[in-house]
Amino acid sequence: MDARRTTVRDMRRANRSVLLTRIWLDGPLSRHELGQSTALSLASVSNLVGEMIAEGLVEEAGSVESDGGRPRVLLRVAPAYGYLVGADVGETRVQVELFDLAMTALAKAEYPIAGAEPDPRQVTDHLLHGLAAVVEQAGVDPTAVLGFGVAVSGTVERAADAVVHAQTLGWDGVPLGAMLRAGTDIPVHIDNGAKTLGQAEMWFGAGRGVRHAVVALVGSGVGACVVADGVGYRGAHSSAGEWGHTTIVYGGRRCRCGNLGCLEAYVGAEGVLDRFRQANRGRPAAGGDEESAFGELLRAGSRTAAKVLDETVGYLGAGVANLVNLFNPERVVLGGWAGLALGERYLPQIREVTARHALRQPFAQTSIELCRLGPDAVAMGAATLPMARLLRDGGVPREPAARLVPAPARPARRPRSRTR
Repeated sequence: MDARRTTVRDMRRANRSVLLTRIWLDGPLSRHELGQSTALSLASVSNLVGEMIAEGLVEEAGSVESDGGRPRVLLRVAPAYGYLVGADVGETRVQVELFDLAMTALAKAEYPIAGAEPDPRQVTDHLLHGLAAVVEQAGVDPTAVLGFGVAVSGTVERAADAVVHAQTLGWDGVPLGAMLRAGTDIPVHIDNGAKTLGQAEMWFGAGRGVRHAVVALVGSGVGACVVADGVGYRGAHSSAGEWGHTTIVYGGRRCRCGNLGCLEAYVGAEGVLDRFRQANRGRPAAGGDEESAFGELLRAGSRTAAKVLDETVGYLGAGVANLVNLFNPERVVLGGWAGLALGERYLPQIREVTARHALRQPFAQTSIELCRLGPDAVAMGAATLPMARLLRDGGVPREPAARLVPAPARPARRPRSRTR
């Protein structure tokens, strides 16, 4: 009898999950449309939607005319039912943003990071201060925050402590999840930054509508999110997608990871700027930080700058061709702040180089597009981590037990540089 009750409860939760996911990703939708798209009976749809409306999770959002009948009421997830916080941890700054359930950004805080290998305790401190800051800025009750998603470089082991291995940061087995949970009872979710970018682009951006895609992140570092049949591919221990550390030149430039010839050493912003400095007789590109220097390099009219950028486009196109040949995606999405800067100017050339290096048939079956969510999409993707949990659980009412550890006042600063 207990087993039967558990089975019925699980089935009900699964059906709620299906409906809630459809409403959130594709809404506003009518009950009729939900029945057609989910294969659930209209009675089941009405019953479960009624529950979620009573809980405040779903709300009516106008109506549309029907064929000969009464207007159909449209439904959406209530934006103010709860809030999501996402953070992007990179090499030069920590960015934290708060969103409502319509993914409208309501508050933002940024903290610079000094040094190539940041202290995990300092990063944890920035994250907790940022969490407190955006909740205060937005004026929301901490108990309404559904979760705190954090995107980091490197591999995140899917253990309870969310252990991070980030070779380029000097992090080896950092229990970042446990460190953050010691400072807040708000649920913490941690994943690789390229994977959070990929989830955001697949849900809201250039990846919508395809089942097989690769979302490439090019910033200071380089990574990728591989999506196969609608599901992100993680590999045996979540390290799949380290595209930046595939070898593009045997015995080539030394990468930040310590190996030679990695793609990141040639197309990552740090590597591009270093290649320009060497070609320019030791004179670096103008600019007070990495992003501004990269922008100055793109605007420079010198032959040296043009040569370095042309080579960068070549390496990037060859790297994208490797993705096409390996994964046969329907779409490759180029993102990250440096990837967007290059793509906005050189996308036709990137496509041409990719065509020269990829096999003809898989190249003909794919498209190469730019990220649609902008350079801050990694933080938005991180905020989708707790939302994915809510959708998976069918929007089971949350327990109002979240708290924030009081943090000393600290002005949020917005440095010009970004890490991705």
